[in-house]
Parts: sequence; structure tokens; C-alpha cells
Amino acid sequence: MQFDDDAPLDTSEVQDERGSRVPGGGATIGGGIVGLVVLVVGLFLGISPDHLGLSSGGDAPATSSSAGQVQQECRTGQDADTKDECRIVAVVNSVQDYWAQESGRHRIGYSKAPTVLFTGRTSTGCGAATSEVGPFYCPGDKRVYLDLGFFDELRTKFGAQGGPFAQAYVVAHEYGHHMQDIEGTLSAHRSGATGADSDSVKTELQADCYAGVWAHHATTVKDETTGRPLITSLTDADIRDGLDAAAAVGDDRIQQEFQGRVTPDTWTHGSAAQRQQWFQRGYRTGDMAQCDTFR
Repeated sequence: MQFDDDAPLDTSEVQDERGSRVPGGGATIGGGIVGLVVLVVGLFLGISPDHLGLSSGGDAPATSSSAGQVQQECRTGQDADTKDECRIVAVVNSVQDYWAQESGRHRIGYSKAPTVLFTGRTSTGCGAATSEVGPFYCPGDKRVYLDLGFFDELRTKFGAQGGPFAQAYVVAHEYGHHMQDIEGTLSAHRSGATGADSDSVKTELQADCYAGVWAHHATTVKDETTGRPLITSLTDADIRDGLDAAAAVGDDRIQQEFQGRVTPDTWTHGSAAQRQQWFQRGYRTGDMAQCDTFR
């Protein structure tokens, strides 16, 4: 995965709150092993804290301390080739450029959503959250939340190969949720039910498909500033890394690893095979109309 070295990065689309201090208590959820299993199965890659009853205590705005590294260090695509946080900026720029252009073709009004980088814990429009929640999109404030430490855990805890495009897949998945929010899908399918055929799983699989759609167009979507694609190269190996990451966070894989058995009735995101299948469908077709998991 390579970026245009000379292309400027728009850091306004990423809010760097790492090093900020959030007053008050962090998010809370059931304790012990049960709490861990619920967190891992229910939250990684997509669900906002309010879906699982995370506490809204301590939800005052963060106060700045050593935040803002992204704005200082991420200038061009060359930075995105070498630094994780700058790569996130570049992927956010590319994903949002694509959906803004695609939404125009479908006569859907697209509003940009910032990604918030944080460490430890943060306050959101969906309540307080900790890094243990994993990456998520909050419809309450139209933001994506991400602790970069998640990518290390994706490798060490979940056995993914990692790589730059594994990171890009995670980001693109969350912006798939933003598109669903704009389309009204999130509000229309928010029953809270679980299971292999639940709306929750269908919502997550559609976000995987939308991530694949963006990947299909990633090297052709034009940057708003330069008129050139920000991403210049995406290889088969990159796509394999994305598929590997999708499989690593499949409900069946996570359940087998953390509770020793697979219980499809409690699925919230879909199996490893399903997540790969829907990402591939989006990547192969490049057509969001092919991502109707609800049918």
C-alpha cells in the first residue's frame, strides 16, 4: 500500500486526543471473564458503547495536554508511508473523498466525520469508552474512535498478520458505519438482537462490504486538493492482509479463542468466512448496491 509522496494530508479530518486527560470515571461494563468475552465479541470493530450499556459517567470533554502530534508530523503522503498515525490520516482522507463523491452520484448528502485518536479512555456522544472497546463509530456525535494500540492487539491477541492495509480495512469498516448512519440503516436496524441472522450481524457485514467497495476504488478516487489519487498502489498482498484481519475478528474465531466454544446465537458481527465473503463482494464489484446484506 503506497501513497502519493507529494500529496498533502488533510489533518483536519483526524482529531488527535492522545495524551489528553478525560475528567471523571471511564466506561464500565460487566466484570471478570464474562465482561471480557462480551467486550471482545460485542465491540471489536464497530459497535458504539451505548449498544452494550457502557457508562456515560465522566463524559466531560477531554482537556488537552500533549495531544496534537498528528497535526505536527503528518504533512504529506510520504509521512503516511512511514508512520501509523499519518497512514490513518491518509486512509481517512481517501475513504471520505470516495464516499463524498459516491454519495453525490446517488444523491445522498454526505457529511464528513472525523476520526478521534485516543489512548486509555475517551468521552463520546455515546458515553465514556476505554481502549478495550476497540475501534467504533458513534452515531451520537458522528465520529470514529480509535486507539492505535488496537493494531498491536489485532496481531498479538487475535492472530492477524497485520500490515498497513489491515489498518486501512479497520478504518474503512468504521466509515462504512458512517455511510449506514447517513442512509438511515443504523436507526432502522437497531433492535439489539444477536445471532447469526440478526440485524446486528447484517449491519456489520454490510460495513465490511462497504470497506471492500472503497478498496476497489482506492487507487482511482481523486484527492480533493490535487485531483490525483492519494493511494497509488494496492497489491494482492494488501488485500490478503485485509481479508486476514476480517477473519481474525470473526465471531466464531473470537469465541473459540476466548470461551472455548462457538455460540452462533450470540453473534454480533458474523463469522470469519462471512466477513471475508462480504469484504470480497464489495472489493470485486465496487458497487455499494451489491452490499444489501438485509436481503
